[in-house]
Amino acid sequence: MAAIDRLLSIMKRLRDPQRGCPWDLQQDFRSIAPYTIEEAYEVADAIERDDLGDLRDELGDLLFQVVFHSQLAREQGAFGFDDVVAGICDKMERRHPHVFGTAVVTDAAQQTVAWEEIKRRERAGDSADDATPGTLANVPLGLPALTRAGKLGKRAAQVGFEWPDIVGALDKVREEIDELRAEIGGDTAAIEHEIGDVLFSVVNVCRYLEVDPERALRGANRRFERRFGYVETKLQERGKSPQQASLAEMDELWEEGKRTGL
Repeated sequence: MAAIDRLLSIMKRLRDPQRGCPWDLQQDFRSIAPYTIEEAYEVADAIERDDLGDLRDELGDLLFQVVFHSQLAREQGAFGFDDVVAGICDKMERRHPHVFGTAVVTDAAQQTVAWEEIKRRERAGDSADDATPGTLANVPLGLPALTRAGKLGKRAAQVGFEWPDIVGALDKVREEIDELRAEIGGDTAAIEHEIGDVLFSVVNVCRYLEVDPERALRGANRRFERRFGYVETKLQERGKSPQQASLAEMDELWEEGKRTGL
């Protein structure tokens, strides 16, 4: 039995009304969706840690999520796993006409432009019943906010709505920070509004610099964890806890840890 057939058989057995698992039988698309997202993040985490053993395991967990959703859909008569595979095969061939057709691209940058144009035509086709399908249509609401902000900015840029260079994007960050400063001490909703604008403008800078904002923030999180761990370790060597140390002392240790490359 092929490995994928074994997995499909296991999934079918788990959902068997008579012999299946009670937990699996209680699930539906909505209840499983958070696990699907979690498994995708665990794949990304394994990659960031350069742990190929974990990556193998996490890819298996993510594949199981695809199989689970496909089984639920098959039970409803909507589609099955084979349809999912056929759909992605068709899409990859359609979006790589330079590989599977006669189109020609000279480099990765040109391919990126061609890929986005194909996706744009596909979206227009999906929205054929709409008089004027919006440029920002179909950017998934479930994406992490930073990722979705980047995609929204990229879509708008494709129709010319962008600064001519990164200077304008950086100036916009400064403008939004100034607006945030003006709201501090006032209405909480207004402050939240301005913080959102600051974050969105920073994501725009990331787009100009071709930096993934999610990856950049994950890196900042890891650095914060390492450096704060260094602060706690050094304080412990002095017989102190963070609560017993002054901010100045902790900041000094933070900078010390930073100088060591943490």
